[in-house]
Amino acid sequence: MFTGLIQAVGTIERIETTGPNRRLWIATPAQGFDSLADGESVAVDGACLTVERIVGGRIAMFVSAETLARTTLGSRRAGDPVNLERSLALGERLGGHIVLGHVDGVGRLLGAQPRGEDFWVQVEATDQRWLPYLVEKGSIAVDGISLTIAAIEGNRIGVAIVPYTWRHTTIGKRRAGDLVNLEFDLIGKYVVRWLEMRGQAPSSAGNVSPEAASGDLTIEFLRQAGFA
Repeated sequence: MFTGLIQAVGTIERIETTGPNRRLWIATPAQGFDSLADGESVAVDGACLTVERIVGGRIAMFVSAETLARTTLGSRRAGDPVNLERSLALGERLGGHIVLGHVDGVGRLLGAQPRGEDFWVQVEATDQRWLPYLVEKGSIAVDGISLTIAAIEGNRIGVAIVPYTWRHTTIGKRRAGDLVNLEFDLIGKYVVRWLEMRGQAPSSAGNVSPEAASGDLTIEFLRQAGFA
């Protein structure tokens, strides 16, 4: 489990192709990663990978065909920078939000505009099925970065990037049109799934029941929703 606070930016030094899979060799900084051990989990641009080997400040991580297909790691090249976060230890501060490193899919960066000291970044959720997970003031992980959704317009979200995050992650190096890994809030996904099982899930258009929309909660509505 992770919290979406990027600890370092590493560099992909070498990519080995093994059938439909890949092995990434990533150079990591000494600070914060010198105690890393084989078998540990590291989020690479938000995708949870397992450390296979450590050789002189470089870590080897296996990437399955499933992960390559679902994330941007399939299009990464040697020399590319990547966000790195070690797994959360028990007792550490949860500074961002709960991030599993299980990327839901790939979105598209639409652009970034400076706004005073921070930056306003727009991201497109390219799959309509993701719309129920987009909640204003809710959480989202973009390339592993814990961010707050500040605005929603259709399938587009706006997030504010503070100067520290802009400088210390890869988001400041991204350009309009670049693909980014998206992981939606875990709690929201379970709520939507629970509603789906009961035949009450919101549609991709964001439709809700008339009772919920009007705020007129009745005993019958609560009974149907399983609360009474």
